[in-house]
Amino acid sequence: MTRFSARPSYDVARATGRCASTGAVIAPGETYIATLCERESDDGFDRLDYSMQAWERGDRPQRLFSSWRAVMPEPSRRAGAFVDDEVLLNLFHRLADDPQPQRIAYRFVLALILLRKRLLKHDSTQNRGEQVVWLMRLRGEPPETPPIEVADPRLTSEQVREVSDQLGEVLRGEL
Repeated sequence: MTRFSARPSYDVARATGRCASTGAVIAPGETYIATLCERESDDGFDRLDYSMQAWERGDRPQRLFSSWRAVMPEPSRRAGAFVDDEVLLNLFHRLADDPQPQRIAYRFVLALILLRKRLLKHDSTQNRGEQVVWLMRLRGEPPETPPIEVADPRLTSEQVREVSDQLGEVLRGEL
C-alpha cells in the first residue's frame, strides 16, 4: 500500500446550493439529490447536487460513485445535519476494493464512524507484513459470517480529523 505524503490533501468540493445540471438555486428545506463523483485528475471525489426535477428527468453526473436524497439545510443550521446510516454503510461498502490511498483513508474513517455509531463491531487486528488490517462485523451478524477487512492507513490524528471534516462537509452538504 502506498504511504501518504507528509501533507496529503483530502479535498472534496463543497456543496454550492445550486443544481449542477441547471444552475438553479436549491432553496433551504428543498429536497435534492447529493452525489459523489470520481475525479479524473486524482483519486478524490467531487460533490455535486441536483434538484429533484433534474434528477427525475435523468440528469446524472459523469463518474457517479454514490448518491443520496437530502434536504438543503437552513444557513443557520449548518451543524448537526443528519446523515442516514444507510448512506454511510453504502459508501463504506462501495469503497471496499478501491486501492487508492485517499479512498482507503476515507473508508477507514467511515469504519471509525460506523464503530462509534455501533453499526460495526471490531473483532481483531492482523499484521500482514507492513500492512495492518482491522477485522470487523456488521452489528447483529453471526460469528460465522466472514469478517469485513479494513486496511489501516496509519493516519495521524490530524489526518483523521481532516478526512472526517471532509466527509462531514460532503455528507451534510454544508454551504
